[in-house]
Amino acid sequence: MTSLFAQEIRLSKSHEEIVAQRLKLLQQMKSKLVDQNKEKASQIQAAETAFKRNLSLLKDMEATEKSLQTRTHPRPLPEVASLETLYWASVEEYIPKWEQFLLGRAPYPIVIENQNEAENTI
Repeated sequence: MTSLFAQEIRLSKSHEEIVAQRLKLLQQMKSKLVDQNKEKASQIQAAETAFKRNLSLLKDMEATEKSLQTRTHPRPLPEVASLETLYWASVEEYIPKWEQFLLGRAPYPIVIENQNEAENTI
C-alpha cells in the first residue's frame, strides 16, 4: 500500500509540475499575443501615417504640375480662342463631305469657282 501511496505522491507532484508548466506557457503565449497586437497596431499606425504623407505629396505634385502647365501653356488670347472655335466648327461641317469622298461615294468636296479664270491667269 505504501508503494501505491508513494506512486500517488509522485504522480501528484508530476501533475503539479505539468500544470505549473502549462500555466507558464499560457502566460508566455498571452504575453506574446499582446506584443504581437501592439506590433500590429504600430504597423497600422505607420501605414496610415505613410498613406496620409503620400496623399499630401501627391496633392502637392498635382498642384505643382498644374502651376507649371499654366506657366508653359498660358491660356490663349480671346481672339485666338475664337478662331480655334471657328476652325473646329468648320472642320465638323466638312467632315461628312470629306468622309463620303474618302469612301469613294462622292466627288471631291471643294468646288473651284471660275475654274476657267484660274487657268487663264496661269
